[in-house]
Amino acid sequence: MPVAFETIGAEAQPLVIIDDFAADPDGLREHALVTAFAPALNHYPGIRAALPDDYLSRQLPAIETAVQRAFGRTGPVSVIDASFSIVSTPVEALTIAQRLPHIDAFTADRIALIHYLSPVASDGTAFFRHRATRFETIDEQRRDLFFRHLETELRHAGPPPAAYIAGDTPLFECVRSVEARYNRALLYRSTNLHSGAIAADATLSGDPRNGRLTITAFFSIGG
Repeated sequence: MPVAFETIGAEAQPLVIIDDFAADPDGLREHALVTAFAPALNHYPGIRAALPDDYLSRQLPAIETAVQRAFGRTGPVSVIDASFSIVSTPVEALTIAQRLPHIDAFTADRIALIHYLSPVASDGTAFFRHRATRFETIDEQRRDLFFRHLETELRHAGPPPAAYIAGDTPLFECVRSVEARYNRALLYRSTNLHSGAIAADATLSGDPRNGRLTITAFFSIGG
């Protein structure tokens, strides 16, 4: 599997891009077709479903190798959460939080994975810089300042339009965007400001055949 070790933005946070990630992506799609999806929690704008039992055991060796090289941590990789995910919420139903870049955790030991499983969708993942603070990552030291700024901006300017964020906005600058490709995976720190780069004309179907089918996972890595 081809692996590229790159960086994101001025903060040069690690980004791992792995193509041909799974040995049988078609089999994963077939599994998703017969799996029950349910509304997602934690602000994800869509639905989620359980993975095949052997997915993580098959992919963890490649994840651990990439993590050690890219993130400089050699401890064990622990799975926090992993699931099939499909972005399916109509734009008019998006919450304010879903219209903004987000972070998944505040500590450097947390790593996110997205594995793209749609043969046709090119909606990838975008990474952002908050214009007012210039922050591209939000950790425990930055969180209070960042959210104070953001709350003030939203109070004065009003909520962002009912749309997915896919590029520059008045509050955020897109510093990196990675195109989705079938069976491509990304690894990045959960502290990075990011969002699914969902195009305005994207198919927001909850059907795994037609929608933006991905696997999303979150890991903790030792020092």
